[in-house]
Amino acid sequence: MELKIILKLLEIKLYLKCNKLDAFLISPYIGNIIMSKKCELTGKIPMKGHNVSHANNKTKRRFLPNLKKVKFTSELMKRSLKLTVSNSGVRSVDKKGSFDEFLKAVKNKNLSPRLKKLKKSILIKSPFKKKPLAKSA
Repeated sequence: MELKIILKLLEIKLYLKCNKLDAFLISPYIGNIIMSKKCELTGKIPMKGHNVSHANNKTKRRFLPNLKKVKFTSELMKRSLKLTVSNSGVRSVDKKGSFDEFLKAVKNKNLSPRLKKLKKSILIKSPFKKKPLAKSA
């Protein structure tokens, strides 16, 4: 009797684990696709933490990244992209000088899949510039 109950619970647990509410798995049943709260340039995602009251009571909360919809223009590709980017991502692009220069310098693991494709095409189109070596006297 107990074995049957345990097996049934394991079966239910496995079913729930396999059928997570993933936007891509159940997208035909939803009207629109769920947007992720992730920066497309830096890969920043929400963090977990606690609200701590004066009485030291802790309640769970999420620290969301400061995301904005920003339009970037690629000079090499001669087109513009609208990206969901964190404020630090915008500042990083600004520091590098241009969107193309930022994409050349950034690591692939932080980029979204569509930006990985764009980076590959930018690297193919961009002229290779050799850095001048400093001569020692």
